[in-house]
Amino acid sequence: MKRRDLLKGAGLLAAPLSPALAADLPTIRWRLASSFPKSLDTIYGAAEAIAARIQQLTSGKFQIRVFAGGEIVPGLQVLDAVQNATVECGQSAGYYYVGKNMAFAFDTALPFGLTSRQQIAWMHAGGGRELMREFFRDHGLVSFPGGNTGVQMGGWFRHEIKSLADLKGLKMRIPGLGGQIMAKLGVVPQTLAGGDIYPALERGALDATEWVGPYDDEKLGFHKVAKHYYYPGWWEGGPQISFYVNLKKWRELPPPYQAAFEVACAEANQRMLAEYDMKNPPALQRLLKAGVKLHAFPKDMMLAARKIAFEMYDAEARKNPAFKRLYTDWKKYADASNQWLKVAEAAYANFLYYVK
Repeated sequence: MKRRDLLKGAGLLAAPLSPALAADLPTIRWRLASSFPKSLDTIYGAAEAIAARIQQLTSGKFQIRVFAGGEIVPGLQVLDAVQNATVECGQSAGYYYVGKNMAFAFDTALPFGLTSRQQIAWMHAGGGRELMREFFRDHGLVSFPGGNTGVQMGGWFRHEIKSLADLKGLKMRIPGLGGQIMAKLGVVPQTLAGGDIYPALERGALDATEWVGPYDDEKLGFHKVAKHYYYPGWWEGGPQISFYVNLKKWRELPPPYQAAFEVACAEANQRMLAEYDMKNPPALQRLLKAGVKLHAFPKDMMLAARKIAFEMYDAEARKNPAFKRLYTDWKKYADASNQWLKVAEAAYANFLYYVK
């Protein structure tokens, strides 16, 4: 089914199917494996929300049961589980799978890449979604944008970072492409599950960690053992959360169920960023009152990291056709968008933020 047909059908499913139409459709039960723990209620909650919305739109005929990370498969194996039809669908982040192909990162975020606003525009109006669906089709999957956290924080540090030199030998929990760049700056990157980070920080096995932002970070209590909170999380400027469906299972769905899935993901995609924009400000104020010290990353560190990032992308594009196809389109859009937003959005925002 073509995207325009899906969207047309989605528009017709703003309200539940009538009992007469629903009676002629089969009852289908799927399982959804999430990469995320229930404690990340805004992210994990999006999976529960789409399941509830799909059930409502199909008058209870299409039911999806949601499982948190680790309940069926480990969080970082969700894509494989969907691909292999262990589960019919999953909630994850493409950049978890850059070890398979760095092109997966475009589905979520690249260091020094798009803001949340730009990611949404590129995906939904700039052709990014179509390019990503071509890429995922080659892996037996259909992808759906399903949320965005907004730019994340740079993380928690036990000691202040005053210059690039202070990164040498620092042990930091930071996976993926951000970890690869940090390694070139002298950091020793670590990959740890969320529940293992606090004790590692507490006993000194870690010097720093990144996670998400004030609302989610506060729950894990990082501020109790690492008082220096840095910004911005340049490796996650506008990270998208996605839902993945096994391609064969998707093609077996009746069209009204496909449309319901599309509608539910679109609603979740819009709602998540709004929720974080409401939850993060009061959480940050609570952290500051608890004695957290807020810092911007040193400029020399930011400049060095950005240089390494784009050298890495250029090198990957020379050897990876899938990455090159996405990167060419993504970079063209990013350059044009940055010029426009610098003139209008950034100028206006900076005035509001810094005027006395």
